[in-house]
Amino acid sequence: MAMANAAWPSRIFKDEEGTMSKSTTKIAFRFTFFIWLFMIILLVGGLLGTACKTEKESPPTSPPKAAEKVKLGMEVFLEKHLDLVKGKKVGLITNPSGVDSRLQSTIDLFRTNPDIRLVALYAPEHGVRGNAQAGEYVPFYMDEKFKIPVFSLYGQSMKPQPGMLKNIDEYMRSFDTTHVGKQPESSMTKDVDILVYDIQDVGTRIYTFESTMAYAMQACAENGIDYIVLDRPNPINGVDMEGPILEYPEFSSPVGIYPVPLRFGMTIGELAKLYNERFLEKKAKLTVIPMEGWKRNMWYDETGLPWVFPSPNMSTLDTATVYPGQVFLEGTNVSEGRGTTRPFEIFGAPWIDGNELTRKLNALGLPGVIFREQWFNPTFSKFKEKMCGGAQIHVTDRNAYRPLETTLHIIKTIRDMYPDKFEFHEKYFDKIMGTSKVRQAMLKGIAVKDIVAGFQEGLKTFSEQRQPFLLY
Repeated sequence: MAMANAAWPSRIFKDEEGTMSKSTTKIAFRFTFFIWLFMIILLVGGLLGTACKTEKESPPTSPPKAAEKVKLGMEVFLEKHLDLVKGKKVGLITNPSGVDSRLQSTIDLFRTNPDIRLVALYAPEHGVRGNAQAGEYVPFYMDEKFKIPVFSLYGQSMKPQPGMLKNIDEYMRSFDTTHVGKQPESSMTKDVDILVYDIQDVGTRIYTFESTMAYAMQACAENGIDYIVLDRPNPINGVDMEGPILEYPEFSSPVGIYPVPLRFGMTIGELAKLYNERFLEKKAKLTVIPMEGWKRNMWYDETGLPWVFPSPNMSTLDTATVYPGQVFLEGTNVSEGRGTTRPFEIFGAPWIDGNELTRKLNALGLPGVIFREQWFNPTFSKFKEKMCGGAQIHVTDRNAYRPLETTLHIIKTIRDMYPDKFEFHEKYFDKIMGTSKVRQAMLKGIAVKDIVAGFQEGLKTFSEQRQPFLLY
């Protein structure tokens, strides 16, 4: 027995009462501490391993569905149709929106292509570089970078008038609606064999680029010059149509040249085909280079293409979405938001109570839109450096939203709230609307829904007329 005890001494010694001594207490504590520490390490390690294993084995979260990549008419032209210009002197109508899907400019791509002999540029409103504001005179000049002449298609035969320096908004309304100085002169195209048009449109009739395209097409027809339009998306889709048909020729102007609806549901290439066949007395030798992959129901952000300002105040797709309605505030004494970072989305005047206006507009329950009270101080244009009360449009459902109908409600609401303050700029409002009937109906107190209902017959007729010219 004694031998057994000596052979197997206990690692925990006890005193006679069975209690541990101080030395054995310390040893036991340390032993227990390390056991628990080891167990904790095993437990935590196991949990981490399980988490890592689970994360590794779980399928990754699906990324958002990518937008379909549309190939622009310009890209298709450079890949497949250079035979149209080989050996010919080429003129190009473009601006900063003339870029490919990698943001390379049409000008640079033409200049560096050995099969294209680019001899002249033609500037629409705002200029080739987009550095002129709305209605601002665009002069002729020799471009220092490109070393080629730049002809203005927006006032080339007009000298700057005093109104360009003062009363800018009033001058813009006058200059925009004048045909003089916007049609290419024969001397501009005498050394050109073929003219190419590549500018992003906004899908709304009230845009001078469409008239520039039409004027250039007329000039090509008269001078025996081939004309090519490189197609681009309608950014607000090619299905929806809205508004009155322009009454021609009474209301024809550079901000609406031919009898088409306000929102025409066509691409710029399709529109060129329609203009050439239906409205030009002498037909141009027109070639439209279609896009690849574009579908009629697409909005611009579904094309996979980058947005570049087509004009200085068309900064986003949101702007283009509200523009078919909010542009009509240009024909009133209410600011359409020029001089702010959100033109056409923001609107108001110094005499408007933004809180009360917003409350009344939201009470209408208009589809696809919410109004938020907004105070702003324009840096230029109407009410420059004056505090304005008003609202900002927030489109919540762009397929339900109807821009023209919404803006007519805005105008009616402001007129009802401030009958002694609100004014139409009658001539300009009617020019951009394409008719005087809408303004006259509003002055008579006819309901907005009844005004809008009056557009439907004309839209149905136009929908049938456009069919032969649709490319997609």
